[in-house]
Parts: sequence; C-alpha cells; structure tokens
Amino acid sequence: MPKNTKFMEKLHVLDKTFAVSIPEAEILKQVRRVAAEITRDMEGKSPLLLPVLNGSFIFAADLLRQIPIPCEVSFIKLASYQGTQSTGQIREVIGLNTDITGRHIVIVEDIVDSGITMAHMIETLQAQNPASISVCTLLLKPNSLKVEVPVDYCAMQIPSDFIVGYGLDYNGFGRNTKDIYTLVDE
Repeated sequence: MPKNTKFMEKLHVLDKTFAVSIPEAEILKQVRRVAAEITRDMEGKSPLLLPVLNGSFIFAADLLRQIPIPCEVSFIKLASYQGTQSTGQIREVIGLNTDITGRHIVIVEDIVDSGITMAHMIETLQAQNPASISVCTLLLKPNSLKVEVPVDYCAMQIPSDFIVGYGLDYNGFGRNTKDIYTLVDE
C-alpha cells in the first residue's frame, strides 16, 4: 500500500487498483448535512444509533460528533461480502445486547448495495418492538438494489462500482483512507 498522503489519486489494495472518486471534503460536507437532518427529526427523542460494523465505524464516528442531541450508541455486526461481491447470505457475527423496546432506532450503515443486509436488519429489529426504525447510510447504490428498503438519510448515491476507503474495505484492507476510491481496470 502506498504511503499516506493528503490526497492520493490511486490506491493499491492487495491485487486491485482504485482511483479516488469522493474526496474527504465532499464526504464530510454530506455527513454534516445528514447529521443536521437526523438532529432535526430526532429532537426530543433520544435516539439509539446502531452502527453496523465493520464498515460504518468511521462514518458513525464522524456522524455522531455532528449530532448535538442526546443519543446512545450500540453496535451490531452483520456480514454479506466476500471479496468484491455480496454473497447474498447474512451472517450475524455480533448481536445487539441493548433493549430497544419503545426506542427510536437509527441504523447507521456504510453502504446499502443489494438491500438484503438492511432488510434482514430491519426485520430483526422490528421483532424487538422499537418505537421507530430509521436507516442512515453513507452510500446508496440504487441500481444494485435487489430488495426495496427504506433509506431515511442518505449522504450520497453512487453507481454500482466497487469502492474502498473511509471504512469500506476489500478483503479487510483499504478502510484507513480519508477519501473513497473506486475500483479501476488496469
């Protein structure tokens, strides 16, 4: 992997090459916008933000620092990716250990791609009788959706390309960049 610079045009992760597609400044601008929307909608509700690990950890941290209302955070880990493709099979790795009955839940996801993972998460959470469930995603791939899911807060819509950076990975690597990169053919 190349040494970190303020803005890298290309990024090599394992056997793949990626080019910058969304610079940090644009990401942070959209994170602030989404945080303002959540703050407005959740005022007086003390929401429970539920980031989905591993990919959303950077987005969730930046988002939370922009939300001034009282809120709690708990984490869940679901997995459906292997390499650059969604497997379509959900494996619950770490479950939710907080009582969400009557709570206003905001799921914080890095990317909604096929929608399968999010549909599974919503169904699982609804069985625990929350007051409401909202979905907040950094990235949405509308052309890749296989399942219709409600997305209440979306920072950015992107094409169906494979991406890394800002928490998103390729086989566990590439999460530690400030920018988002798109897979390129060499």
